[in-house]
Amino acid sequence: MDETVLTEDGVRLWATRGGEGTPVVFCHGGPGIWDFLGDLAELLTDRATVHRWDQRGCGRSQRRGPYSVARSVADLDAVRRHFGLDRMALLGHSYGAQLALQYALDHPERVSKFVYVSGTGIDNRDTWRPTYQRNLRANLGKYLKRWETLDSRKRTEAEDRELCVLQWSADYADRERALEQAKAAATPWYGVNFECSATINAEVNRTSGTPELRAACEKLDVPVLIVHGAEDIRPNWALDSLEQALPRVSRKTLNGAGHLPWVEDPNGFRTVVGDFLVDRR
Repeated sequence: MDETVLTEDGVRLWATRGGEGTPVVFCHGGPGIWDFLGDLAELLTDRATVHRWDQRGCGRSQRRGPYSVARSVADLDAVRRHFGLDRMALLGHSYGAQLALQYALDHPERVSKFVYVSGTGIDNRDTWRPTYQRNLRANLGKYLKRWETLDSRKRTEAEDRELCVLQWSADYADRERALEQAKAAATPWYGVNFECSATINAEVNRTSGTPELRAACEKLDVPVLIVHGAEDIRPNWALDSLEQALPRVSRKTLNGAGHLPWVEDPNGFRTVVGDFLVDRR
């Protein structure tokens, strides 16, 4: 059932919950898109009570700023309060992994565990983005020229969706089904908030790779599980910086999976993440 979370500055956020067990709050990727983690939630419904939400300005939430990581952290805390959670596990995917990490750094006493899925570590983005861009273009293959055309000009809403479908298709290891899977992720289509995306990405670019971020991670007394698909076009080694900084961390790479590892290895993902969430240690 859909619910509305009201932030302290009056913005309405879409949210929903389901399942039974350990309370876990998801943070979707982007920034600027919406939660499409329903199939991931289904994998865990017998082991966790999953709370999902659309970030400010995105998807089914009210399209209103301001947009910043700090504002998103405050919105995530509003979700926690709305559902009456004193402590919660967090699961963040892609940019959502960075958001959830920042929340855990700011509010460690409110986080029981943290699953960091398909993120890119804490080094400066310039260390891994050239490799990502090469891999993206390689996976786009015959669609590269069309993607470049769409990316270089003003687009209609339908062309925004086409651009995203093509770009997201590069994120799957199974190249034969990649376009089909990307279309499924873009259905229903809620539109991209490009202002939100540009503003938050610029902030993340400024703060990644700083000594302060690494020092904060070194003090984080929360169990963290890093999960990554072996075929993700974002290089696996980008995660080394985060793994080396965290004092209570385990790491699992799922073979034959890309940026959405629960799609291409659902059984492996369910086992690894489900076991971590219910482990009482």
